[in-house]
Amino acid sequence: MSTVENPGSAAGAGPEATSTRVVDVDVHEGYTSVRDLVPYLPDKWKKFITEYRWNGPPNPLPYGVPSPGGGTRMDWVPPEGTPMGSDIDALRRQLFDGEGVSVAILNGDFRISTLQGWYEFAVAAASAYNDWQIAHWLEPEPRLRGSIHVVAHDPASAAREIDRLGGHPQIAQVFLPAVNDREYGDPRYRPIFEAAVRNNLPVTLHHSGFTRTAIGYPRYFMEWHVAAIPQTMMCQMASLICNGVFDALPTLKVVMLETGITWIPHFMWRMDLHYRELRSEIPWVKRLPSEILRESLAVGTQPIEDLTKAEFMQLLDQMGTDRMLMFATDYPHWDADSPTRGLPPGVPDEIRHNILSGNADRVFSLT
Repeated sequence: MSTVENPGSAAGAGPEATSTRVVDVDVHEGYTSVRDLVPYLPDKWKKFITEYRWNGPPNPLPYGVPSPGGGTRMDWVPPEGTPMGSDIDALRRQLFDGEGVSVAILNGDFRISTLQGWYEFAVAAASAYNDWQIAHWLEPEPRLRGSIHVVAHDPASAAREIDRLGGHPQIAQVFLPAVNDREYGDPRYRPIFEAAVRNNLPVTLHHSGFTRTAIGYPRYFMEWHVAAIPQTMMCQMASLICNGVFDALPTLKVVMLETGITWIPHFMWRMDLHYRELRSEIPWVKRLPSEILRESLAVGTQPIEDLTKAEFMQLLDQMGTDRMLMFATDYPHWDADSPTRGLPPGVPDEIRHNILSGNADRVFSLT
Protein backbone atom coordinates (compact mmCIF):
# COMPACT_ATOMS: atom_id res chain seq x y z
CA MET A 1 0.00 0.00 0.00
CA SER A 2 1.06 3.61 -0.34
CA THR A 3 3.32 5.13 2.25
CA VAL A 4 4.11 8.59 3.50
CA GLU A 5 7.01 9.72 5.58
CA ASN A 6 7.19 12.26 8.37
CA PRO A 7 10.61 13.90 8.54
CA GLY A 8 12.58 12.31 11.35
CA SER A 9 10.30 9.25 11.50
CA ALA A 10 10.86 5.84 9.95
CA ALA A 11 7.14 5.07 10.01
CA GLY A 12 6.65 5.84 6.33
CA ALA A 13 9.85 4.36 4.93
CA GLY A 14 9.17 2.49 1.69
CA PRO A 15 9.31 2.68 -2.09
CA GLU A 16 6.51 5.27 -2.36
CA ALA A 17 7.41 7.29 0.74
CA THR A 18 7.25 11.07 0.43
CA SER A 19 7.46 13.91 2.92
CA THR A 20 3.77 14.67 3.36
CA ARG A 21 1.57 16.70 5.65
CA VAL A 22 -1.05 14.48 7.30
CA VAL A 23 -4.23 15.77 8.95
CA ASP A 24 -6.04 13.14 11.05
CA VAL A 25 -9.71 14.11 11.31
CA ASP A 26 -10.83 11.45 13.82
CA VAL A 27 -8.91 11.21 17.10
CA HIS A 28 -10.58 10.19 20.35
CA GLU A 29 -9.25 11.79 23.48
CA GLY A 30 -10.71 10.89 26.86
CA TYR A 31 -10.65 11.84 30.52
CA THR A 32 -9.25 9.63 33.25
CA SER A 33 -12.55 9.99 35.13
CA VAL A 34 -15.69 12.06 34.66
CA ARG A 35 -14.59 13.78 37.86
CA ASP A 36 -12.01 15.58 35.72
CA LEU A 37 -14.91 17.82 34.62
CA VAL A 38 -15.94 18.90 38.12
CA PRO A 39 -13.63 21.97 38.31
CA TYR A 40 -15.23 23.29 35.10
CA LEU A 41 -18.84 22.92 36.25
CA PRO A 42 -20.87 25.61 38.00
CA ASP A 43 -21.27 24.79 41.69
CA LYS A 44 -24.95 23.85 41.39
CA TRP A 45 -24.12 21.02 38.96
CA LYS A 46 -21.04 19.54 40.64
CA LYS A 47 -23.11 17.35 42.96
CA PHE A 48 -24.51 15.45 39.97
CA ILE A 49 -21.05 13.86 39.72
CA THR A 50 -19.70 14.09 43.28
CA GLU A 51 -22.93 13.07 45.08
CA TYR A 52 -25.34 11.61 42.51
CA ARG A 53 -22.50 9.62 40.94
CA TRP A 54 -23.32 10.38 37.34
CA ASN A 55 -20.62 8.52 35.43
CA GLY A 56 -20.83 10.03 31.96
CA PRO A 57 -23.17 9.68 28.98
CA PRO A 58 -24.71 6.21 28.69
CA ASN A 59 -23.69 3.70 26.03
CA PRO A 60 -26.52 1.24 25.35
CA LEU A 61 -24.57 -0.71 22.72
CA PRO A 62 -25.19 -4.36 23.68
CA TYR A 63 -21.75 -5.60 22.59
CA GLY A 64 -18.20 -5.53 23.77
CA VAL A 65 -15.63 -4.97 21.03
CA PRO A 66 -14.22 -8.42 20.13
CA SER A 67 -10.62 -7.19 20.20
CA PRO A 68 -7.72 -8.26 22.47
CA GLY A 69 -7.02 -4.63 23.32
CA GLY A 70 -10.51 -4.06 24.70
CA GLY A 71 -11.28 -1.58 21.94
CA THR A 72 -7.72 -0.21 21.67
CA ARG A 73 -5.12 -1.03 19.02
CA MET A 74 -2.75 -3.48 20.67
CA ASP A 75 0.39 -1.35 20.37
CA TRP A 76 -1.54 1.62 21.79
CA VAL A 77 -2.94 -0.13 24.88
CA PRO A 78 -2.41 2.34 27.75
CA PRO A 79 -0.68 1.52 31.05
CA GLU A 80 -2.67 -0.61 33.48
CA GLY A 81 -5.63 1.29 34.88
CA THR A 82 -5.36 4.20 32.43
CA PRO A 83 -8.37 4.74 30.14
CA MET A 84 -7.56 4.60 26.45
CA GLY A 85 -6.83 7.92 24.83
CA SER A 86 -6.39 9.77 28.12
CA ASP A 87 -2.61 10.35 27.98
CA ILE A 88 -1.43 13.30 25.89
CA ASP A 89 2.20 12.15 25.98
CA ALA A 90 1.19 8.73 24.64
CA LEU A 91 -0.77 10.46 21.87
CA ARG A 92 2.29 12.49 20.94
CA ARG A 93 4.49 9.36 20.77
CA GLN A 94 2.00 7.15 19.00
CA LEU A 95 0.26 9.52 16.62
CA PHE A 96 2.56 12.44 15.88
CA ASP A 97 5.89 10.61 16.11
CA GLY A 98 4.83 7.04 15.33
CA GLU A 99 2.36 7.69 12.51
CA GLY A 100 3.72 10.96 11.17
CA VAL A 101 0.50 12.92 11.76
CA SER A 102 0.93 16.69 11.48
CA VAL A 103 -2.42 17.92 12.86
CA ALA A 104 -5.04 15.89 14.75
CA ILE A 105 -8.68 16.81 15.30
CA LEU A 106 -10.16 15.64 18.61
CA ASN A 107 -13.66 14.17 18.68
CA GLY A 108 -13.66 12.58 22.12
CA ASP A 109 -15.95 9.80 23.26
CA PHE A 110 -18.21 12.21 25.16
CA ARG A 111 -21.60 11.87 23.47
CA ILE A 112 -23.40 14.22 25.87
CA SER A 113 -26.17 14.97 23.37
CA THR A 114 -27.36 11.37 23.66
CA LEU A 115 -28.42 11.97 27.29
CA GLN A 116 -32.16 11.31 27.43
CA GLY A 117 -32.89 13.64 30.32
CA TRP A 118 -31.29 16.18 32.67
CA TYR A 119 -30.89 18.48 29.68
CA GLU A 120 -29.92 21.53 31.73
CA PHE A 121 -27.18 19.50 33.38
CA ALA A 122 -26.17 18.14 29.98
CA VAL A 123 -25.70 21.68 28.67
CA ALA A 124 -23.47 22.49 31.65
CA ALA A 125 -21.55 19.23 31.21
CA ALA A 126 -20.97 19.98 27.51
CA SER A 127 -19.50 23.38 28.37
CA ALA A 128 -17.36 21.81 31.09
CA TYR A 129 -16.05 19.19 28.68
CA ASN A 130 -15.22 21.85 26.11
CA ASP A 131 -13.31 23.92 28.66
CA TRP A 132 -11.53 20.81 29.96
CA GLN A 133 -10.55 19.83 26.41
CA ILE A 134 -9.08 23.27 25.77
CA ALA A 135 -7.14 23.30 29.05
CA HIS A 136 -5.85 19.72 29.03
CA TRP A 137 -5.36 19.05 25.32
CA LEU A 138 -5.37 22.11 23.09
CA GLU A 139 -3.34 24.54 25.17
CA PRO A 140 -0.50 22.05 25.86
CA GLU A 141 -0.33 20.81 22.24
CA PRO A 142 -0.54 23.24 19.29
CA ARG A 143 -0.85 20.38 16.80
CA LEU A 144 -4.28 19.48 18.18
CA ARG A 145 -7.63 20.94 17.14
CA GLY A 146 -10.80 20.56 19.16
CA SER A 147 -14.56 20.19 18.93
CA ILE A 148 -17.44 22.11 20.44
CA HIS A 149 -19.67 19.50 22.04
CA VAL A 150 -23.27 20.68 22.29
CA VAL A 151 -26.67 19.35 23.37
CA ALA A 152 -28.97 19.15 20.38
CA HIS A 153 -32.06 18.81 22.62
CA ASP A 154 -31.60 22.52 23.43
CA PRO A 155 -30.66 24.17 20.12
CA ALA A 156 -30.66 27.70 21.55
CA SER A 157 -28.11 26.75 24.21
CA ALA A 158 -26.12 24.83 21.62
CA ALA A 159 -25.93 27.95 19.45
CA ARG A 160 -24.77 30.04 22.42
CA GLU A 161 -22.02 27.51 23.16
CA ILE A 162 -20.88 27.60 19.54
CA ASP A 163 -20.75 31.39 19.67
CA ARG A 164 -18.87 31.27 23.00
CA LEU A 165 -16.04 29.08 21.68
CA GLY A 166 -16.24 29.43 17.91
CA GLY A 167 -13.50 32.02 17.79
CA HIS A 168 -10.91 29.92 19.64
CA PRO A 169 -7.96 29.45 17.26
CA GLN A 170 -7.74 25.69 17.91
CA ILE A 171 -11.46 24.91 17.68
CA ALA A 172 -12.14 23.20 14.35
CA GLN A 173 -15.74 21.97 14.39
CA VAL A 174 -19.11 21.52 16.06
CA PHE A 175 -19.67 17.93 17.17
CA LEU A 176 -22.94 15.97 17.26
CA PRO A 177 -23.72 12.27 17.74
CA ALA A 178 -25.12 10.70 14.58
CA VAL A 179 -28.40 9.78 16.30
CA ASN A 180 -30.61 12.11 18.33
CA ASP A 181 -34.36 12.44 18.85
CA ARG A 182 -34.98 13.41 15.23
CA GLU A 183 -33.11 13.68 11.96
CA TYR A 184 -30.98 16.82 11.84
CA GLY A 185 -32.82 18.32 8.89
CA ASP A 186 -35.73 19.01 11.22
CA PRO A 187 -36.18 22.79 11.55
CA ARG A 188 -35.83 22.40 15.31
CA TYR A 189 -32.07 21.98 14.87
CA ARG A 190 -31.54 24.85 12.43
CA PRO A 191 -30.04 27.23 15.08
CA ILE A 192 -27.14 24.80 15.54
CA PHE A 193 -26.25 24.83 11.86
CA GLU A 194 -26.74 28.59 11.62
CA ALA A 195 -24.33 29.11 14.52
CA ALA A 196 -21.78 26.79 12.92
CA VAL A 197 -21.91 28.77 9.67
CA ARG A 198 -21.75 32.05 11.61
CA ASN A 199 -18.48 30.85 13.14
CA ASN A 200 -17.11 29.28 9.94
CA LEU A 201 -17.13 25.79 11.47
CA PRO A 202 -18.23 22.49 9.93
CA VAL A 203 -20.68 20.25 11.79
CA THR A 204 -19.31 16.76 12.37
CA LEU A 205 -21.39 13.63 12.99
CA HIS A 206 -20.04 10.47 14.61
CA HIS A 207 -21.84 7.32 15.63
CA SER A 208 -22.47 6.32 19.25
CA GLY A 209 -24.00 3.44 21.15
CA PHE A 210 -27.42 4.81 20.21
CA THR A 211 -26.72 4.20 16.51
CA ARG A 212 -28.84 1.29 15.29
CA THR A 213 -29.55 -0.43 12.02
CA ALA A 214 -32.85 0.33 10.30
CA ILE A 215 -34.36 -2.63 12.18
CA GLY A 216 -32.65 -2.19 15.54
CA TYR A 217 -29.64 -3.82 17.15
CA PRO A 218 -28.59 -7.03 15.39
CA ARG A 219 -27.31 -10.07 17.25
CA TYR A 220 -23.62 -9.47 16.59
CA PHE A 221 -21.21 -6.57 16.72
CA MET A 222 -20.02 -7.37 13.20
CA GLU A 223 -23.54 -6.89 11.80
CA TRP A 224 -23.87 -3.58 13.63
CA HIS A 225 -20.48 -2.33 12.49
CA VAL A 226 -21.22 -3.20 8.86
CA ALA A 227 -24.73 -1.79 8.54
CA ALA A 228 -25.77 0.61 11.30
CA ILE A 229 -23.29 3.41 10.73
CA PRO A 230 -23.58 4.04 6.97
CA GLN A 231 -27.38 3.60 7.16
CA THR A 232 -27.57 6.30 9.82
CA MET A 233 -25.34 8.69 7.88
CA MET A 234 -27.39 8.23 4.72
CA CYS A 235 -30.56 9.06 6.66
CA GLN A 236 -29.01 12.21 8.12
CA MET A 237 -27.72 13.46 4.77
CA ALA A 238 -31.07 12.78 3.08
CA SER A 239 -32.75 14.74 5.87
CA LEU A 240 -30.39 17.72 5.60
CA ILE A 241 -30.76 17.84 1.82
CA CYS A 242 -34.53 17.34 1.61
CA ASN A 243 -35.26 19.84 4.37
CA GLY A 244 -33.30 22.49 2.51
CA VAL A 245 -30.56 23.02 5.10
CA PHE A 246 -27.85 23.37 2.45
CA ASP A 247 -30.03 25.64 0.30
CA ALA A 248 -30.62 27.92 3.29
CA LEU A 249 -26.97 27.73 4.40
CA PRO A 250 -24.92 27.33 1.21
CA THR A 251 -21.54 27.59 2.97
CA LEU A 252 -22.35 24.87 5.51
CA LYS A 253 -19.96 21.90 5.59
CA VAL A 254 -20.95 18.59 7.18
CA VAL A 255 -18.37 15.95 8.10
CA MET A 256 -19.22 12.29 8.67
CA LEU A 257 -16.77 10.07 10.50
CA GLU A 258 -16.13 6.35 10.84
CA THR A 259 -18.51 5.32 8.06
CA GLY A 260 -16.23 3.88 5.40
CA ILE A 261 -16.51 5.38 1.92
CA THR A 262 -17.85 2.92 -0.66
CA TRP A 263 -21.51 3.75 0.11
CA ILE A 264 -21.16 7.30 -1.23
CA PRO A 265 -21.74 6.70 -4.98
CA HIS A 266 -24.76 4.48 -4.29
CA PHE A 267 -26.27 7.19 -2.13
CA MET A 268 -25.57 9.89 -4.71
CA TRP A 269 -27.18 7.90 -7.51
CA ARG A 270 -30.24 6.97 -5.47
CA MET A 271 -30.77 10.53 -4.22
CA ASP A 272 -30.49 11.94 -7.75
CA LEU A 273 -32.92 9.38 -9.14
CA HIS A 274 -35.60 10.17 -6.58
CA TYR A 275 -34.97 13.91 -6.77
CA ARG A 276 -35.73 13.81 -10.48
CA GLU A 277 -38.93 11.86 -9.79
CA LEU A 278 -40.14 13.62 -6.63
CA ARG A 279 -38.59 17.08 -6.52
CA SER A 280 -42.06 18.69 -6.65
CA GLU A 281 -42.35 17.65 -2.99
CA ILE A 282 -39.26 19.66 -2.03
CA PRO A 283 -39.26 22.72 -4.35
CA TRP A 284 -36.82 24.59 -2.10
CA VAL A 285 -34.02 22.18 -3.13
CA LYS A 286 -32.60 23.74 -6.29
CA ARG A 287 -29.73 21.40 -7.18
CA LEU A 288 -29.16 17.70 -7.69
CA PRO A 289 -28.33 16.04 -4.36
CA SER A 290 -25.06 14.78 -5.83
CA GLU A 291 -24.01 18.38 -6.49
CA ILE A 292 -24.85 19.33 -2.91
CA LEU A 293 -22.94 16.34 -1.57
CA ARG A 294 -19.81 17.11 -3.59
CA GLU A 295 -19.81 20.69 -2.36
CA SER A 296 -20.96 20.31 1.23
CA LEU A 297 -20.10 16.81 2.53
CA ALA A 298 -16.72 15.50 3.67
CA VAL A 299 -16.19 11.92 4.87
CA GLY A 300 -13.42 10.46 7.00
CA THR A 301 -11.76 7.50 5.30
CA GLN A 302 -11.65 5.21 8.35
CA PRO A 303 -12.43 2.31 8.30
CA ILE A 304 -11.42 2.35 4.67
CA GLU A 305 -12.48 -0.70 2.69
CA ASP A 306 -9.81 -2.92 1.11
CA LEU A 307 -9.58 -1.59 -2.43
CA THR A 308 -7.09 -2.01 -5.22
CA LYS A 309 -5.81 1.10 -6.93
CA ALA A 310 -8.14 0.46 -9.87
CA GLU A 311 -11.14 0.05 -7.56
CA PHE A 312 -10.23 3.14 -5.57
CA MET A 313 -9.80 5.29 -8.68
CA GLN A 314 -13.09 3.96 -10.05
CA LEU A 315 -14.76 4.93 -6.77
CA LEU A 316 -13.45 8.49 -7.08
CA ASP A 317 -14.67 8.58 -10.67
CA GLN A 318 -18.13 7.47 -9.53
CA MET A 319 -18.13 10.16 -6.86
CA GLY A 320 -17.03 12.73 -9.41
CA THR A 321 -14.44 14.26 -7.09
CA ASP A 322 -11.56 13.51 -4.75
CA ARG A 323 -12.44 16.49 -2.53
CA MET A 324 -14.91 14.65 -0.28
CA LEU A 325 -12.45 12.29 1.42
CA MET A 326 -10.28 13.16 4.43
CA PHE A 327 -7.83 10.84 6.15
CA ALA A 328 -8.71 9.50 9.60
CA THR A 329 -7.01 7.06 11.94
CA ASP A 330 -9.74 6.62 14.59
CA TYR A 331 -6.94 6.73 17.20
CA PRO A 332 -6.64 4.85 19.53
CA HIS A 333 -9.27 2.28 18.56
CA TRP A 334 -8.72 -1.33 17.56
CA ASP A 335 -9.40 -0.85 13.83
CA ALA A 336 -7.37 2.34 13.41
CA ASP A 337 -5.94 3.11 9.97
CA SER A 338 -2.43 4.36 9.32
CA PRO A 339 -1.40 7.10 6.89
CA THR A 340 1.44 4.81 5.79
CA ARG A 341 -1.00 2.08 4.71
CA GLY A 342 -4.32 3.89 4.32
CA LEU A 343 -4.48 4.21 0.53
CA PRO A 344 -3.79 1.67 -2.23
CA PRO A 345 -0.31 1.78 -3.76
CA GLY A 346 0.08 3.89 -6.84
CA VAL A 347 -2.59 6.51 -6.11
CA PRO A 348 -1.45 9.72 -7.85
CA ASP A 349 0.44 12.15 -5.61
CA GLU A 350 -2.09 14.98 -6.02
CA ILE A 351 -4.99 12.78 -4.95
CA ARG A 352 -3.00 11.33 -2.05
CA HIS A 353 -2.13 14.87 -0.94
CA ASN A 354 -5.76 15.98 -1.09
CA ILE A 355 -6.93 13.04 1.02
CA LEU A 356 -4.09 13.14 3.54
CA SER A 357 -4.29 16.88 4.19
CA GLY A 358 -5.52 19.20 1.46
CA ASN A 359 -9.22 18.51 1.83
CA ALA A 360 -9.08 18.77 5.62
CA ASP A 361 -7.09 21.99 5.42
CA ARG A 362 -9.88 23.44 3.28
CA VAL A 363 -12.87 22.08 5.26
CA PHE A 364 -11.47 23.06 8.66
CA SER A 365 -9.67 26.24 7.52
CA LEU A 366 -6.39 24.93 8.93
CA THR A 367 -4.05 26.86 6.64
